[in-house]
Amino acid sequence: MKALTDLFQEWMPHQRWFGGKGREWADVTEDGFFLDRANPVLSVHRVRVTYTDGVRETYLVPLSWRDHPAEELESALVGAVANEGHETYAYDAMRDRDATPPWLVHLVNASTIGPMHFHPAAGVAYIPEGLPGDIVSGEQSNTSLIYGQEAILKLFRRLEPGLNPDVEIHAALRRTENEHIAPLLGHIEIDDPDPDTPPATVAMLQTFVPNASDGWRLATASVRDLYAEGDLHADEVGGDFAADSERLGAATASVHADMAKVLPTEPADDAWYSTVAGQMTERLTAAIEVVPQLAEHADGLRALYDAVAGSREPVVRQRVHGDLHLGQVLRTATGWIVLDFEGEPARPLAARRELDSPLRDVAGMLRSFDYAARHMLVEQPEDAQRAYRAQEWAARNRAAYCTGYSTASGLDPCGESPLLRAFEADKAVYECVYEARNRPHWLMIPLNSLSRLISSE
Repeated sequence: MKALTDLFQEWMPHQRWFGGKGREWADVTEDGFFLDRANPVLSVHRVRVTYTDGVRETYLVPLSWRDHPAEELESALVGAVANEGHETYAYDAMRDRDATPPWLVHLVNASTIGPMHFHPAAGVAYIPEGLPGDIVSGEQSNTSLIYGQEAILKLFRRLEPGLNPDVEIHAALRRTENEHIAPLLGHIEIDDPDPDTPPATVAMLQTFVPNASDGWRLATASVRDLYAEGDLHADEVGGDFAADSERLGAATASVHADMAKVLPTEPADDAWYSTVAGQMTERLTAAIEVVPQLAEHADGLRALYDAVAGSREPVVRQRVHGDLHLGQVLRTATGWIVLDFEGEPARPLAARRELDSPLRDVAGMLRSFDYAARHMLVEQPEDAQRAYRAQEWAARNRAAYCTGYSTASGLDPCGESPLLRAFEADKAVYECVYEARNRPHWLMIPLNSLSRLISSE
């Protein structure tokens, strides 16, 4: 229906989860089906966008339908469509509480509705059927609903064939009963129109972790406490975060160890080191086109990557988190929970499922400590004392995280490892491109870190 595709083309570019912002559309098609015919009616649509450069992406868009405008849902309005002589109003169903219960009803019943299949996790005794879901604000690439204090449903907006790593890894870790993950309750798949193409993962349901605080908020609160305390050092401030960082390192090591138990592993060979170094060099070359300031660090970065190519540092490749940072962990009364094992959403699904070094996750968290320490400096006049104290806070928490990881695993992830430094530098290069495109005033954070990363600490 052309009117509906027109609405999607107008509405989708303004949604946080849409990955094609700023790109020109060449074509858009959609197919949909009804998931629930109660009031409001709930439909699910696959929207296929073709850009002028030939790239195609498919997004999942659930809609709720009402015969009259709903003032309380004005911010969720997608648009009006002519239907048998009158207008029907389409809303973003994930922000329409009345349209959210069917997802769990169908999971309880292990339903198949059109091309969509609902799979409760094996052995799950209870799913909170009948509750409405409340949307989680601030998410980027996905959309989540919290059902009471019991479950959280994450909808994967961008569809790719194959099982999403978040579902795959959580399902595997359920067998270990690891205390640092939220148990999987079920997942949803949708068949591809091509019968030879694997189904795509639509959503997953997990146990909700109430009364938890995310690591980014806790870490940045610690930094604010440090800045508010005049001349005190990081270890003298009441909000010192180092003990939490050490426990977080131990939690990361525990999750890595259990992933290695229940998912494939293999020793890295010479070709892997060369491949990793080559990929880093390619990303650097592309990044310099976007961020010319990177050119002054290029020689040092390439030398670091060359050291990886010739490295014989022993590495057992395994499944990893792939996008670990302080925003992906929750602290509860009993410890840390690690979330979101889908990897970097911008990477293809197959790449996110490849075996890798656990050091990639360690590097991501170390970069996150750097961000937490320095994010407040971007809005401030240049202040040498604050810059020194930011560096002190970051170094203290990086060291504590590594101590926790080492104590729990018996492996020191932060010794003289060229691979770890290369992973950190590669992540910082990625961050430079992201900040240049999205938050130019934050570019100083990853850019200023490169001198430290290039030289041995």
